[in-house]
Amino acid sequence: MRKVLLLGASAMLVLSSCVSKKQFTDLEAKYKESQDLLNSATVKLNSCLEERASASARAKALEEQVTDLRSYNENLQVLSAKGASNIEKTLESMKEKDLKINRLQDALTKKDSVTLALVTSLKREVGINDPDIEVNVEKGVVYISIADKLLFRSGSYNVTTQAKDVLAKVAKVVQSKPDFECMVEGHTDNVPYKSNGVILDNWDLSVKRATSVVRVLEDLGVNPSQLVASGRADYVPLVENNTAENRARNRRTRILVLPKIDQFYDMIEKEMKNLEAGN
Repeated sequence: MRKVLLLGASAMLVLSSCVSKKQFTDLEAKYKESQDLLNSATVKLNSCLEERASASARAKALEEQVTDLRSYNENLQVLSAKGASNIEKTLESMKEKDLKINRLQDALTKKDSVTLALVTSLKREVGINDPDIEVNVEKGVVYISIADKLLFRSGSYNVTTQAKDVLAKVAKVVQSKPDFECMVEGHTDNVPYKSNGVILDNWDLSVKRATSVVRVLEDLGVNPSQLVASGRADYVPLVENNTAENRARNRRTRILVLPKIDQFYDMIEKEMKNLEAGN
């Protein structure tokens, strides 16, 4: 085609002196068109060559895969019947473990869902706008932390009337969860308590305050079997007891609402038995 174009160009040069200007212009346009066609054909040829090289590479890779698969298939056929049986048993064991893990995950997910619903319910009932009342989740346990100034007078373990209004809202939520336990923790600051014959020390004060809250919850209709009273004295502070403000933060009562551990494990054990029965 290049020869044709060269000849055409030569002819145009020769004839340009003996043809009209219009004819020369037409020949020149045809030459340009032929040149464009040549360039387009060259581009297409290069593209085809690239595609061919790529296709050859893919074909070679596929041939190598076929070779590997044939080799793998031959190795499988070499395995003894006993070996194949062991592999099958291993796979079944792995499937069984996966099912057990899924069951446990389902149980934990169910617990997390109940926990979230419980937090939402407590925040709605108790209210979250009061800075002296905090509803939160800590290590999977829902708790309500109430500053002691809302619950007790200084040095006293008798619950105030104002506190009973807050505890009534807590009791309402706990009553709606009969499968949960309600643990009341009393916390003090590190200022030594002077014994007055009734209260011996901070240990005694923290326990008596927890017991007082438990009695109020019981009076409000909470099942006593759901209630646990405990005292932590000043050994689990939120902040250092180095200022009056920090000591006030550490003097608090925490109400933990959590699933009964034995019932939680019973639920998991039941799922395991259902799994074994299904197999």
